[in-house]
Amino acid sequence: MAKEPGRVLIVDDEEHIRKIMSIMLSKRGHLCRMAASAEEALKLVAVDSFDVVFTDLNMPGMDGLGLLAQLRTEAPDTLVIMVTAFASIDTAIQAMKEGAYDYIAKPFKEEEIVLVLEKALERGRLLDENKRLKKEIGERRDANAFLGQSAAISKVFDIISKVAETKATVLIIGESGTGKELAARSIHQNGPRADRPFVAVNCGAIPQNLMESEFFGHVKGAFTGADRAKTGLVAEADGGTLFLDEVSELPLEMQVKLLRVLQEEEVRKIGENAPIKVDLRVVAATNKNLKDEVAQGRFREDLYYRLNVISLRMPPLRERPEDIPLLVAHFLSQAVAKNNLQPKRMAPAAIRVMAAQTWSGNVRALKNVVEQAAIMSDGPLIGPDDLPFNPEPPSREDPSADSPDAPLVRIPKDWMDLKAAIKSVTESAEKEIIGRALAAQGGNRTRAADILGLSRRALITKIALYNLEGHQYRTPRRP
Repeated sequence: MAKEPGRVLIVDDEEHIRKIMSIMLSKRGHLCRMAASAEEALKLVAVDSFDVVFTDLNMPGMDGLGLLAQLRTEAPDTLVIMVTAFASIDTAIQAMKEGAYDYIAKPFKEEEIVLVLEKALERGRLLDENKRLKKEIGERRDANAFLGQSAAISKVFDIISKVAETKATVLIIGESGTGKELAARSIHQNGPRADRPFVAVNCGAIPQNLMESEFFGHVKGAFTGADRAKTGLVAEADGGTLFLDEVSELPLEMQVKLLRVLQEEEVRKIGENAPIKVDLRVVAATNKNLKDEVAQGRFREDLYYRLNVISLRMPPLRERPEDIPLLVAHFLSQAVAKNNLQPKRMAPAAIRVMAAQTWSGNVRALKNVVEQAAIMSDGPLIGPDDLPFNPEPPSREDPSADSPDAPLVRIPKDWMDLKAAIKSVTESAEKEIIGRALAAQGGNRTRAADILGLSRRALITKIALYNLEGHQYRTPRRP
């Protein structure tokens, strides 16, 4: 496989030096631009990106060291190679200490300049790959939480296996905490784009006035505050997968622009006339019913159909309680390793209690509960009393409730109106769990929302719903 050509900027106040270097490198397939001064070079860097900058050390006005210092701020990923006369070698070495990649001395040979460029480009590729891998490892550290053997999650696995090899756009639907991003990553990692970028965008977390710039990028000076050029998230995902989380939160104006990107497969930076072609696999996710959003005029119908080529529903945890023992074992192992704890195990009775909960925060909430129980429990065995909520006591009509063979989920025999019973138990458990979480965090709503897997706004809404405002939360049992 042929290596991609490098984008090179040659900076020298001597025209014949610039031209000679450009000819040497261009005939090797590299793309060269030239600048007669450091100031001119910075103008080019503001509107374009370069892999490598060759700069003369001694120039009128800003010298090579000054340009190096500016580039470390303006274009930190660009490698700088100093070009200097033999008498200034000591200064060139000093430049390397200040961040230059290498230097070459005048007069130079063609083979010398080509070799140092190729080494720099390879170094840049390795650095980019290393950053990408570190980012993906960090983002995927919980990927194994996408586990289960239930029929509900097996259906998810089946759909992923069918769509991963295609370029079809996928719309993932599910409640908060069900693993929508994990599903999107699984689609990406099991397809032909696995070695390309996976760019996740939380559409509800970007301020509306910055949204176009974040998505599409901008050139330096395109608007007030644009003190440097920006690539944009769409262009960053070129060749890989763009994951649009909470896509329903996009304002209508951005929906139009996103639709055009999907249709034309090109993006235009703010302040730039020429569009850039992009090759994207798009996966979107939402916890809302987009059909209802379309009916209410909050989501464009054409964009909805563009995104909903393949629909994937992530089941809530309450629909797959048989997966809870597997998830608990995984999360407990993670919590022990993360917090340097002695080995611990979860008592069967504690697992039954967790399997009987409704888990409004789904898998994310389960993970938080297991970690908290692992930290706060005494000894190697975690029992029901170590869980950070008050479970319903077992029915007296069920003498086997404490038996190791007792079912994970029990339905009382006197439940006649199932919907009303589920609603009653759900609300009671949710109120208790919220109260306990607030108590554990000393009433701090932000921290309580984090451990519950809720947004702060959602927690405040539930506090009002259950009339918990000003409630004296019970302090959790201390070891």
